Amino acid sequence: MKFGTVPTREAGGLIAAHTVRAHDVTLRKGLVIPAEDAARLAAGGLSELVAVTLEPGDVGEDAAAERLAAHLAGPHLTREPPFTGRCNLHAATAGLLRIDRAAIDAVNGIDEAITVATLPAHKPVVTGEMVATIKIIPYAVSGEALGRACRAAPEGVLGVAPYRLRRIGVVSTLLPGLKPATIDKTLANLRRRLAPTGAELVTDARVPHRAESLAGAIGAAIREDRAELVVVFGASAIADRRDVIPSAIEAAGGRVEHLGMPVDPGNLLLVGGVGDVPVIGAPGCARSPKENGFDWVLHRLLAGLAVTRADIVALGVGGLLMEIVSRPQPRSGGDPAQDTEGEDDA
Repeated sequence: MKFGTVPTREAGGLIAAHTVRAHDVTLRKGLVIPAEDAARLAAGGLSELVAVTLEPGDVGEDAAAERLAAHLAGPHLTREPPFTGRCNLHAATAGLLRIDRAAIDAVNGIDEAITVATLPAHKPVVTGEMVATIKIIPYAVSGEALGRACRAAPEGVLGVAPYRLRRIGVVSTLLPGLKPATIDKTLANLRRRLAPTGAELVTDARVPHRAESLAGAIGAAIREDRAELVVVFGASAIADRRDVIPSAIEAAGGRVEHLGMPVDPGNLLLVGGVGDVPVIGAPGCARSPKENGFDWVLHRLLAGLAVTRADIVALGVGGLLMEIVSRPQPRSGGDPAQDTEGEDDA
C-alpha cells in the first residue's frame, strides 16, 4: 500500500486518505475517489490530494477485518458487517467467553496493521454483547500478512460456552448465632447471581454444622431434587481438608478436588463433586453481592466447564479484587474474632 500526495487529476479510483470538502465536492476518508469528483476538484484549482494506492496482493481494510473475524469466530458468536476496517463479534447466547490467549497474542504479533481486542477470558456475557473487535489500522494490509495472521490462530479460537446447568441445590449449615435472615440474604444474592444464567434453586436445605447431617443433605439434593450443582454455605469457614464440609462431601461418596484459591476475596473456596455433580464449598464472602472468587468458579461450572486445580492456581494474577465493606479489613489485620456469621471469611 502506498500512502502519499498525488496529483488531483490522477486521484480517480484511489482511496481518500482524509475527508476533503471543496468546490461542492465531498471526498470521504477511506472511500474510493470517483473520477468525476477528482476532475471537478482539479478544475477548481485543487492540485494535490493525499491518497492511498493499493499494490498487488493488498487486501482492503474491511475485507481484511471480515476475513480475520470469520477465521477467529467460533461457536455461539455472530459477526457484524465490517466498517472502517473494523469487524465486531457478539455473543449469540449467554455464557462464558472462551479464548486461547496465546493464539490471540500470536495474531497481534504478526503485523502492526492487524489488531484483535477481546473481553477477558471466561468473562460472563449476555446475548448480543460485543466480545471482540478486529481492527485493521491502515486502509489495507498485505495479503501475505493477513494469511500469516489467520495461520497464527486455530480456526474458531473465540467462542461462548453457553450456560448448561439449570438446577442448583443449596445446603446451609447452622451454628448458634447464625441468623436465619443471614441465610435468606445469602440465597437472595445467589438468585441474583444466577438470574443471567437461567439457573434456579431447587433445594434450600438447612442442617446442623455436622458432617453427617451435611452429607445427607447433599445426597438428598442430588438424588431427590435432581440438583445439577450443589452449593454449600457453611456456618463456619473451611479451615482444613478434615473440616466439616470436605468431610461431608467424602461421606456422601464424593471427592474434594481443591481447597483454597489465590483470589481475595474468595480464598477459602472448595471445589469437589459427588459423581458427575459439582459441589462448591462457598467462602464466606459469597454471602456478599460483590464480585469475589466464588463468582468465577460458579460461572465456569454453570457453563459445563471443568474447574481443575490447575485452573484455580492460575487465577492469582488479577485475583486481588475489591475489598468487601462488610469484612473487618482482614488484609489490614482485622480481628478474626469479629466473624460471627461467616460473611467475613475469605
